[in-house]
Amino acid sequence: MKKGYLTLILHSHLPFVKHPEEDYFIEENWLYEAIVESYLPLYHIFNNLLSEHVNFEITMSMTPPLITMLQDSLLMERFDTYLKNRISLIYDELRSSRDEKVKEVLSFYLERFKSLRNIFVDELKGDILSGYKRLFESGCLELITSTATHEILPLELNEKIREVQVKLGVEVFKKAFDTMPSGLWLGECAYTEGIDKILSKNEIRFTMLDTHGILYANPTPVFGVSAPIVSESGVVFFGRDPDATKQVWSAQEGYPGDFRYREFYKDIGYDISTEKVKKYLHPAGFRFDSGIKIHRISGKVPLNKKELYSRNEALSVAQTHAGNFMFNREREAEYLYSLMGLPPIIVTPFDTELFGHWWFEGPEFLGSLLEDISKFSGVIDTITPFNYIKKFPRVQIATPSTSTWGDGGYFKVWLNDKTDWIYPHLHLMGAEMIELAKKYRKANPLERRALNQMGRELMLAESSDWAFLISVGTAVEYATMREKFHINAFYNLREQLLTHKIDERLVEVLEHKDSIFPFLDYTIFR
Repeated sequence: MKKGYLTLILHSHLPFVKHPEEDYFIEENWLYEAIVESYLPLYHIFNNLLSEHVNFEITMSMTPPLITMLQDSLLMERFDTYLKNRISLIYDELRSSRDEKVKEVLSFYLERFKSLRNIFVDELKGDILSGYKRLFESGCLELITSTATHEILPLELNEKIREVQVKLGVEVFKKAFDTMPSGLWLGECAYTEGIDKILSKNEIRFTMLDTHGILYANPTPVFGVSAPIVSESGVVFFGRDPDATKQVWSAQEGYPGDFRYREFYKDIGYDISTEKVKKYLHPAGFRFDSGIKIHRISGKVPLNKKELYSRNEALSVAQTHAGNFMFNREREAEYLYSLMGLPPIIVTPFDTELFGHWWFEGPEFLGSLLEDISKFSGVIDTITPFNYIKKFPRVQIATPSTSTWGDGGYFKVWLNDKTDWIYPHLHLMGAEMIELAKKYRKANPLERRALNQMGRELMLAESSDWAFLISVGTAVEYATMREKFHINAFYNLREQLLTHKIDERLVEVLEHKDSIFPFLDYTIFR
């Protein structure tokens, strides 16, 4: 038996963004960037490890908005266009550049984009989820679900709406992967007493909380976050190990800040000619990140002083950092084992997009880490939460503390003087939805469609992403627009329903645009 276990959890989530009304919508790029920089590279890394018979276990959550977008034919068609445009742009830059060192970096990007497109088109046939499903079925990857639209459940006053958020999360997962999820990622790791009962009711075995959600549990956990706790309803809670996650997550104190890694904030999309922007990025000439970044961090210098990126040097550093991380976790496990008398679990949850999107070499770091632990560590092993529960079923009973992850740890990122206007609307919409679901027990086909769409608009309005973006000052205008759009769509449908004047064209447009949960039946709100 090993002295300890490392549980790597990647939380994969994006807000539902789909705009069929426009051919080029900038916010849709959030999805395309995440696919090309994180989801496809990680799939490729994990698949290679599996084919090389490397024994590893890793956990990844996939939220319903992300799953739905990855299954959407329009968005996947547009993603392929995104890839082809980048490939054409790089070819154009290679022809026009006279700097051999610049051309060397551009050639790396050309081969990278072409390889990723081959994986997407030829290997996966445009179905990214199918690749992850195969990894899931192999046993090396444990996939888990999330709340329906990443709502902050403790800020939801209505118990029924909380239940719907969890139930829809489970249903989307079952339809995508043909099995029940063993675990569920709570939106923003937000927890308060009673949520465990909803999870248990939906057959969820475990979830994750930030460090203080476990440390301040009642009674105080004997082993802190080095072992899980279980609520009286039978749900097991794992807590984040702060030291291990900080070493990877922090750009200042962790690995991603190394000056040899790729610089995130300098992108050729701001340097190329307006003609090329219009040709390859956006017909209106809007400038934004192309995903082609040819410089490295280079230290604390202005962007115009950044040095050119060296892919080989960066990969060498990633391998060194992976070995260092393994070494540190081995020492941590040995120390905790000497205190506990049983193997600790070191839980490291991260946003998936840290690996690839924010930290370009992150997928390679993970691949090296998993391979190093499998081949060289006699002290630790990787494990999924569910397998840890099976291996060590004796768990302390305790009630977790109210908590979230994120700045401050107690909701202020999502509930503050910039966002407090949102929640009265959500509470009223939830109450209205429940009442209408009770009232319309014999709805005609058009009324049923309107009620189903009202349920979708409610769920989309409850997404934590809009409040988060408003709070941190990123895409504030878009996030505010989206919040108001879903609120107004809900009440327009409600008014038409109650006055028996349903505009079928409006219902049809909303069904196409806000096409999440296509199976949703409004009676779930009864």
